[in-house]
Amino acid sequence: MRVITNILLLPAIAYAVVMLLVFLFQSRLVYFPAVERELTATPRAAGLDYEDVTLHAADGVALHGWWVSARDARGTVLMFHGNAGNISHRIDYLKMFNRLGYAVLIIDYRGYGKSSGTPSEEGTYRDAEAAWQHLMNTRKLKPQDVVILGESLGGGVATWLAVKHPSRALILASVFTSVPDMGARVYWWLPVRLLARIEYNSRERMQQITSPVMIAHSRDDDIMPFAHGEALFAAAREPKQFLVMSGGHNDGFLFMRGEWVAAVGAFLERAALNRN
Repeated sequence: MRVITNILLLPAIAYAVVMLLVFLFQSRLVYFPAVERELTATPRAAGLDYEDVTLHAADGVALHGWWVSARDARGTVLMFHGNAGNISHRIDYLKMFNRLGYAVLIIDYRGYGKSSGTPSEEGTYRDAEAAWQHLMNTRKLKPQDVVILGESLGGGVATWLAVKHPSRALILASVFTSVPDMGARVYWWLPVRLLARIEYNSRERMQQITSPVMIAHSRDDDIMPFAHGEALFAAAREPKQFLVMSGGHNDGFLFMRGEWVAAVGAFLERAALNRN
């Protein structure tokens, strides 16, 4: 009988150990700052003028970013990139917005690229606030001059900032509804919602965002389910726009480059008119 009891206890103990490990080390399941941490290029390689920028978050963490200017800028995009990689892997975005007449401030979160520190949810929010204050205080911009853009993981950061600081517009590209929603899909056999200490609850925030919203998501996204984009759009207030993309999570915006650029340009035109 004791042998049978022990056999039954072993899976339960193993399950409890897995839950404990997920609870304690879940940041390692969410953030991948060490993947391609070295910068592989600069905006100059794309023919863009830029400045290296060092910001300091409220807790003293030093953040690296780029300020990419635009001649007679029609506005400024504050960009929060996706997981893994760093700002040097988002130069296509910089080229696109420069072509549309927008300056860009893009930063690496703490622990990513040349930024110091270790990533955390609260830490990325502090990083976003530091970037916003740089635009307001150093670049002397007004909130209505700024378009906030979040890509993938950056969407969770962007929605947080958009609630705190209403801006001209918000663009979300391939963004999840929340970390618990994603975790429940991947680790369906664990009580993820009870274990989650990292939230990035963008779905909950959408109703609080008053800026015009554009959401772009691919039906073929192999990492962020298309249903997440649909859910964010359903939760968003008007005015809002949904762009259905094609291609995978990391190549859909290249595969549909023409449609993506045209849609973003038209959205920004409308947002600029609403500002006035």
